[in-house]
Amino acid sequence: MQNIQEFIDLGLSEKSIEAIKAKGFETPTEIQKRCIPVLLSGHGDLIGQAQTGTGKTAAFALPILEMIDAIPVSQRPEGPMALVLVPTRELCIQVCDEIQSLALGRKIRTSAIYGGASYNIQFRDLKAGVDVVVGTPGRIQDHIDRGTLVLNEIKVCVLDEADEMLDMGFIEDIENILSKMPE
Repeated sequence: MQNIQEFIDLGLSEKSIEAIKAKGFETPTEIQKRCIPVLLSGHGDLIGQAQTGTGKTAAFALPILEMIDAIPVSQRPEGPMALVLVPTRELCIQVCDEIQSLALGRKIRTSAIYGGASYNIQFRDLKAGVDVVVGTPGRIQDHIDRGTLVLNEIKVCVLDEADEMLDMGFIEDIENILSKMPE
């Protein structure tokens, strides 16, 4: 691994660097140093593991935002290009908020899709078009079944806290959701 000391060394755009600085982050964490360059390269799958509070969300969110931002708004598909599956509504809200804060200065639309929230708001967001959907497996599956969420434009899928989702019994939902995406 190259000697990465600063966020600029990771190959991130100026927009990402500005968003990171606005959040008060100064140097990348180990998970960010290891994941961001790999994810920016677009080569293959990645499994990352780190303690809570080490910046895992930024480690996957920044490359997603870079990928979406590289596509002119007029050329983006109607459906989401990234899906982040999370085990709980609390984490869903937290991850969506973090992605939105890192999207500072970009025209990237995000939506949190989780059980216990208003379907009307979720229907409206999905109909208007979103680039990144963060959601819980049950509610994502529900929207797929209703035809309000189509995953045929997904370029990146993140299973955040995959071990917890498996422990909670979401394996069938996750497998079905993954089967609705392009290879």
